[in-house]
Amino acid sequence: MLTFTQRKPPNPNAVVSFTLPLTAEERTRSRHRFETEDGKVVFLRLPRGTVLQDGDILEDESQSYLIRITAKPEPVLTVFAQTPQLLLRAAYHLGNRHVPVEITINYLRLSTDSVLQTMLEQLGLEIKEEILPFQPEQGAYGHHAH
Repeated sequence: MLTFTQRKPPNPNAVVSFTLPLTAEERTRSRHRFETEDGKVVFLRLPRGTVLQDGDILEDESQSYLIRITAKPEPVLTVFAQTPQLLLRAAYHLGNRHVPVEITINYLRLSTDSVLQTMLEQLGLEIKEEILPFQPEQGAYGHHAH
């Protein structure tokens, strides 16, 4: 079992032992045991409140292994609007529900949720069900130190 305790700055050239694909929810777990597809057991023991991002590098406690975190494809709803104002309204309504949302200029993305899907459709938004990496906003109080 490898225990990873430290986040390093993202470095696309870092030589990593392996990558660990995690869902958006899994990337919020600072203390958790994961098993890789090939049977490796990985334990995260990161500072409380750590939220991992796609591309983050973690170092194990013996400083002999580096792993790269990747955003694992997962079921999501991608929301499109005919106008920027409609997309902003959707972001407002989702924010009122404290739902993790990935925000871009062209779309919003959230975890699959039939109640929210119905609400967004009633607002007049176009929704596409997809399986993609999900990278929600960190929020105003999220700490992402590199």
